Amino acid sequence: MHADVHHLLHTVAAAELHSRAGEFRLPRAGLRTRVGWALVEVGLRLTAQGRDAAAPRAAAVRPA
Repeated sequence: MHADVHHLLHTVAAAELHSRAGEFRLPRAGLRTRVGWALVEVGLRLTAQGRDAAAPRAAAVRPA
């Protein structure tokens, strides 16, 4: 197959796939927002666990 013909067929196929891909796209802002809030929730849980876990150790160590 000639290179120009191959390139033309590839371009047509890629354009068709690109136009059909729009049907399957998720809304980026919604997904980005949900992931962001999930990360905030995980961070808050980790800091709360760190505070609760650090408190007994700090209270157990007293200067003599």
